[in-house]
Amino acid sequence: MPRGAGAHNNRRVRLFEVTLLLLAMALVLLQWARRLRVPYPSLLALGGVCVAAMPFAPRLSIDPRLALALFVAPAVMDSAFELPPREMLRNWVPLVSLAVMLVLVTALVVAWLGVQLAGLPLAAALALGAIVAPPDAAAASAVLREFELPRRAMSVLQGESLLNDAVALLVFAIAVSIAMTPDRALAPLLPRMLIAVPGGALLGVLIGRAAARIFKRIAGTVASIIAQFLVTFGTWILADHLGLSPIIAVVGLAAVAAHDMPQRTSARDRINSNAVWVTVIFVLNVLAFLLMGLQAKAILTTLQGPALKHALAFAGLVLLAVIGARFAWVMAYGFAARRLRRWFEKRSVGAVPSVRVGVLVSWCGMRGLVTLATAFALPPEFPQRELIVLSAFTVVLGTLVLQGFTIRPLIAALQIAKDPSMDEEVAETRKAMLEAALAALADESSAVAAELRGEIGAMRLQSVGRSRPLTAYDRLRQRALEAERRLLNDHRQRGLIADDVYHHLEDELDRTELDVSSIEASWLDS
Repeated sequence: MPRGAGAHNNRRVRLFEVTLLLLAMALVLLQWARRLRVPYPSLLALGGVCVAAMPFAPRLSIDPRLALALFVAPAVMDSAFELPPREMLRNWVPLVSLAVMLVLVTALVVAWLGVQLAGLPLAAALALGAIVAPPDAAAASAVLREFELPRRAMSVLQGESLLNDAVALLVFAIAVSIAMTPDRALAPLLPRMLIAVPGGALLGVLIGRAAARIFKRIAGTVASIIAQFLVTFGTWILADHLGLSPIIAVVGLAAVAAHDMPQRTSARDRINSNAVWVTVIFVLNVLAFLLMGLQAKAILTTLQGPALKHALAFAGLVLLAVIGARFAWVMAYGFAARRLRRWFEKRSVGAVPSVRVGVLVSWCGMRGLVTLATAFALPPEFPQRELIVLSAFTVVLGTLVLQGFTIRPLIAALQIAKDPSMDEEVAETRKAMLEAALAALADESSAVAAELRGEIGAMRLQSVGRSRPLTAYDRLRQRALEAERRLLNDHRQRGLIADDVYHHLEDELDRTELDVSSIEASWLDS
């Protein structure tokens, strides 16, 4: 075997080992994040830095096109699936402000800094702006959900984290194309983009419609989950090969899935699918922070003396500019909305944001997976790539640590009033559902039906809040389930039953336990 091939294989083995090490650390960090009650990406970013700083950590690079497909496609699909198009239409005014205007403003502010302070070419500076512009509001979602904040603000943040990725990546693609081919004019690029955006959306919608028929035939099998990833990555790759916008194509695909799939998916398939997607996104975050840490380590070892000080100072200024631009824009939007209240309320559902809500939204600007993946996507020969990648990593690490560790105290200090509308809407709808259940049993006269009607009636009277309260029946059923599970485990340990029997009965117990457990007791919440 050639010496070069052996060294290459050795780097791969070391990468695998380091990735396993970071995954092990990530499990510990995930528990710490729960105890400290901070977003887990904040601790994961620090973990990536620590692992990358170890002397045995390998140097590694990733193919630019692979980086976007691997990291961005599933992240966008996961975010878009939870936000149906109807929600985006209801909040189009603040979404346009945050996901379009703010992204462009942030990109331009950072580009100006890049040209003035770092001497970057304009296209390269604009690429840096596009990389650091889109925040990942999902990083704070677990924390925000606990405080019952205004639902409209939560919906806007969720929609922003989806749409701003699309806007930023479009700007990024244009900037990279200009930077890598400066001899070409900008004019021919614009018609291609005008075709790429609607063409990508149309492609995603068509694939989504076709995929719905396929999923219907393979529902209830492992193939259905595998097909979800094949369709997601396949849509991105096909759009890329056709010269269309891959991210817009995935957004179109996800919009169709979010609209059509809930009615066509069984409860068990949803549980299995959610578990797999949560795990995949978590592992991709781990890998992304490791790769970025390794690249930052290589850059820091390359830069020396004044060059290193200048690069770190510039990266710090980019971090401050990103945070400052978001705060200024959100507060200015809130001020304008309050001054022009009637105009805004006619064009957007919900109340005009208060100053306190504006401060919170301003602070929910943590950067994450998409920023990391876009930085990876820079070609190796890109102008001043090292400075741009270092700045992107500084922004991600800085926002996750600074904002991630302070978002909970900020929410407590702002004392934003809780929004009871979701509890009220859930309770009202649940009562209507239970009324429908009682109506369906009206013609049944057996003792079993009478017992079930009494149980449903008790649930209807107690139906308040978003989590279904446990009835006396539920508590007794849980107690019985615990006894059944103890006996089942004892029989397996003593060799009284075979493993196939054990797993079959275990699956039955799991599904029954899910049925009688509170909706808030979910291990999927990270």
